[in-house]
Amino acid sequence: MFRQLEPLPEVEQQQLNALRSCLKSLNQVCVAYSGGVDSTLIATIAREQLESHAFAVTGVSPALAPYLLEEARKQADWIGIRHQECITKELQDPAYSSNPVNRCFACKKELHSHLKDIAKAAKGSQVVDGVNHDDLNEHRPGIAAAIQAGVRSPLAELKIGKSAVRQISKSLGLPWWDKPSQPCLSSRFPYGESITNKRLIQVSKAEEWLIENGFKEVRVRIQGLSARIELPENQIKEIISNELRRRQIVTHFLDIGFTSVSLDLEGLVSGKLNRRENVKQSQRKNKPK
Repeated sequence: MFRQLEPLPEVEQQQLNALRSCLKSLNQVCVAYSGGVDSTLIATIAREQLESHAFAVTGVSPALAPYLLEEARKQADWIGIRHQECITKELQDPAYSSNPVNRCFACKKELHSHLKDIAKAAKGSQVVDGVNHDDLNEHRPGIAAAIQAGVRSPLAELKIGKSAVRQISKSLGLPWWDKPSQPCLSSRFPYGESITNKRLIQVSKAEEWLIENGFKEVRVRIQGLSARIELPENQIKEIISNELRRRQIVTHFLDIGFTSVSLDLEGLVSGKLNRRENVKQSQRKNKPK
């Protein structure tokens, strides 16, 4: 069992205990593992409770930045859970590549078709994912695909939200407890703008360069051949006031194929492109019956 390095508030301790019991009761699990904080906590507790009867699988496609795949590998190794990868081909599906509002449904449908077969071959393991309770209030069509595939979401079932996930991860000494959220690269494109392998690689190169140059949390939003950089508000001034840094950024972005680059003055807002859809979902949820 992973030793807790610091105490948790009573509610979060109860949630951790419940998570341990939930995963142990499943006997055999296949974790849909992206390397994010949520799925990594699930992988950690599954490894703790089920040992060799738990394993993690990462879907690999151009929408997953190479550096994030490498982080997922290192984290799985640190946890000690068996980790494998499967190639997904969502880009071949027009329901994904045309980038409709429900694009994520096609993505998760493709992923879970692979995980279903992998789990079946592994003594009928139960597929579990890292969807947390807060995710249920956002525009996430992929959740419906997971439900259709029979996937369990222990964090959501136990009403464990993002803040609690981070608190629990920190208490267990997981080094990535405060790792920034990193949605797939396809989330950088406005709905209706097609997604291709070439364009995903372009986004990946842009974000990875910024990260390597000191901007640890970043989004590069794409529209046509234009790129818009989102950074935390406290880092915006660093670019605006540093002419050399601005030139370096512009030069790199032009070199990888963009024709213009701008800075979003609002700062980094996760899920910005889903604002309209989140409002619609909230209205539907609160509509009088």
